[in-house]
Amino acid sequence: MGSQVAVSFLTNVARTAFRLGAAATLLNSSLYTVDGGQRAVLFDRFRGILDETVGEGTHFLIPWVQKPYIFYIRTRPHTFSSISGTKDLQMVNLTLRVLSRPDTARLPVIVQNLGLEYD
Repeated sequence: MGSQVAVSFLTNVARTAFRLGAAATLLNSSLYTVDGGQRAVLFDRFRGILDETVGEGTHFLIPWVQKPYIFYIRTRPHTFSSISGTKDLQMVNLTLRVLSRPDTARLPVIVQNLGLEYD
């Protein structure tokens, strides 16, 4: 009789642990974090790219239906180098440095038209 109680207790503990693990996995897959200097654009499998951007913080999403794309919105330098010749046959190194950042209000349009690697 005592062994049946122990087996029943351990079975209940195993079921509870499995349910807690499944709930924790579901909760973990439905949260995402947008850090400082970043914005997120949500892709929905049914509606496509959503029109609003998501700011900093921890946010909820529907697992397997929505996927966040995280973008850095801080100013980043892009350097372009070129070697050119002058009239007196000397070689000159030219370097152009451009500072750019995406417009946060237009991030969904950028993703739709240019993709994730818009740089």
